[in-house]
Amino acid sequence: MKIESLPLSADQPAKKPAPRRRARVIALSLLAVALAGAGAYALTHRAAAPAPTAAPAPAAAPVHELSVRDIARIEARPLAVTLPVTGSLMPLSQATVKSKVSGIVLSTAVQEGMDVKAGQVIARLDPAEARARVAQQQAMLADAQARLTMAKKNMSNSASLLKQNFIAQNAYDTSANAVDLAQAAVDSARAQLDLARIALADTTIHAPLSGVVSKRHAQAGEKLAPDSPVFSIVDLKHLTLDAQVPASDIPRIQVGQDVQFKVDGFDGRNFTGKVARINPATETGSRAMIVYVDVANPDGVLRAGMFAKGTIVTDKSAAHPLLPIGAVRQDNGRDVVYRIADGKVVAQPVKLGLRNQDEGVVEALEGVDAGMTVLAVPLDGIKPGSKVKLPDAKG
Repeated sequence: MKIESLPLSADQPAKKPAPRRRARVIALSLLAVALAGAGAYALTHRAAAPAPTAAPAPAAAPVHELSVRDIARIEARPLAVTLPVTGSLMPLSQATVKSKVSGIVLSTAVQEGMDVKAGQVIARLDPAEARARVAQQQAMLADAQARLTMAKKNMSNSASLLKQNFIAQNAYDTSANAVDLAQAAVDSARAQLDLARIALADTTIHAPLSGVVSKRHAQAGEKLAPDSPVFSIVDLKHLTLDAQVPASDIPRIQVGQDVQFKVDGFDGRNFTGKVARINPATETGSRAMIVYVDVANPDGVLRAGMFAKGTIVTDKSAAHPLLPIGAVRQDNGRDVVYRIADGKVVAQPVKLGLRNQDEGVVEALEGVDAGMTVLAVPLDGIKPGSKVKLPDAKG
C-alpha cells in the first residue's frame, strides 16, 4: 500500500520522523535483504547437493575353488580286507647230508651256493677199506656155501643108511640139523656181504634232494666218522613264510586264503602265497600263533631267512564303488557324502559295506556310482548348496 503525505505549506517547516519509526524501517529493510540472499544461495547450490544414497545390493554367494587333494573321483573295483603279518621265509624241504660210513674224504664236487640235483654225486670217500670188507664177506659166503654142500651130502648118505637100518634115527636127525645150520650160515654170510656192498656204495655221497648247497661241513682229506655232516642243502623252489598272528585274529584266518608280501631289496616287487597250516598253540612268551604260508619260488630269487612283510586277505567283495573314508560324514544318524553336481555341493546318502583301513577306502553298496566326484575331506565353510569350482584337467 502506498502512503502519500500531503505537501507542507511554505510557511510550515517539515517534521522529522520519530526515532522509533526509523529503527523499524531499517530492520525491515535488512530482513528483506537477508531473505533475498538466502533464496539466491539455495537456488545456486541446489544442483551441487549430493543425491540420496540408494540401499546396498545383496552380496553374491562365494565360489570355493577346490584343489585336486580336496576331491576324489569314484571308481568301482573289488575290495579286499586284509590282516598285516610279518615273518621269515624258511625252506619247505632241507637236509643235512651225513656220511653213513667212516673214511677219508677224497673229493667234494660242490660248494656253497651251487645248485644240485637229486642223486648227484657231491663227495667221495676212500673206498679201499669198504672194498676189503666186501672181499672178506665174499670169502665167508663161499666158506658157508661149501659147508652147506658138505652137510647136504652127509644128510643124503644118512638117509640111505637109515633106509637100510644101518644107523639110528638120531644119527639122521643130526645130519639134517647140520644142513639147517649150514644154510643159516650161508644166509648170514650173504647178508653181511650185502651190508659190505652197501657200505662200499656209501663211500660215494649223493644229494638226497634238488636244491642249493647252503653249507659245506667237510673238506677233502678229512677223516669222517659215521653220521658226520658233509653238506647242507635247501630246496628254494618251495618256501614257507612263518608269520606270527595275534591269537585274537586267528578266527579270521582260514587255510587257502591268499597272502601278499614284500621283501626288502626287490624294488617293491609283490610276492604271493597261500595259507597252508595254522599252529594250534601260541608261541612261548607271547599271545601270537604261527601261520604257515606256502610260497612258490620257481625263479629262486627268494632266499631262506629273508624277512617279509605282507597281508593276509581275510575277506573279498565284488566290484563296487569305493569311497575315501574321509569323505563319509554323519548327518542325522545316516552316512552321507558331499558330491559335486553342476558346480554345487549336494548331500548324498550312501549305504556302506566293507572297509579297508590300510587303503583308506570303504565300499559303497548304494547311493553313488562310478565316475561321480565327491569331496574327499571335510572343508570349512563348505556345506550342501555351496558353490564350488573344480580344478582344471591340467591341475
